[in-house]
Amino acid sequence: MKCDLTFGIISRSKLPEYGSLSNNLETEEKNIRAALEEDVGLGDVTTNSVVPDDNVSEALIIAKEDTVIAGHCVAGKTFKLLDEDIRYETVISDGDIARKGETVSRVVGRTRAILTGERVALNFFQRLSGIATATKKFVDAVHGTGVVILDTRKTAPGLRTLEKYAVRMGGGQNHRLDLGEMALIKENHIAAAGSIREAVKRIRDRSGVAIEVEVKNVTELEEAIEENVDRIMLDNWNIDNTRKAVAIVHGRVLLEASGNMTIERAAEVARTGIDFISVGSITHSFASADLSLLIVERRGR
Repeated sequence: MKCDLTFGIISRSKLPEYGSLSNNLETEEKNIRAALEEDVGLGDVTTNSVVPDDNVSEALIIAKEDTVIAGHCVAGKTFKLLDEDIRYETVISDGDIARKGETVSRVVGRTRAILTGERVALNFFQRLSGIATATKKFVDAVHGTGVVILDTRKTAPGLRTLEKYAVRMGGGQNHRLDLGEMALIKENHIAAAGSIREAVKRIRDRSGVAIEVEVKNVTELEEAIEENVDRIMLDNWNIDNTRKAVAIVHGRVLLEASGNMTIERAAEVARTGIDFISVGSITHSFASADLSLLIVERRGR
């Protein structure tokens, strides 16, 4: 019941991989505990009044719609924090599709722990599965083009590692985890430095990280190419200009397209020969998956 939360910027011939996080939930447990404290408050008055302490149940988490699953580790950990003896069994693995009506996982243990943890477990599980499902729609839209779908830093505060994990479960890859992982020179940075050349120089003078530059026209594109940066971002470029950029670059540097990406637009942009498409909506405008928990058996311990 572990999630591989190892993080690394996608490597495509030129870009190195970066630092990693532990592949267990130690770094995320504080978020789960905080969510439980928020939800439980002074105690689950309903469950503790209605359910005997020695009651044991089996519960199923069921998909109420087709969805890509992500988040077993968080759901299982939520229940474990309430009852260390609880048994959490994965039925449909992270990264796989659960069809409507299918059992996603099984939970066996103290009924109080199951019912008290239900909402928090599902909140995480539904959110992460929603992100994975949204990501897969974009991945499917660019299938066969060789384009990689990337996420952004537009994530819920405190949940970035988990949400980027969910992106990977949907078939996407991760852009930088934080501001220190990679330099991304944007319009305001260029204005502050006076030019792309100067901005790149200042970064290289103090750091060895990979450098990406966001450009708004062909002049800036050519300047970024001259500086031998690792990646160039075309933000909100139209299709014709994107094709021109691909032709100008001619494989010399990796190209990323971004800006107001819909599934239809991503499919069109992917056919221009671009390398990456970054999509903010997969982590900020997704629909949570519809999952529910149902007690199917109760018995005394």
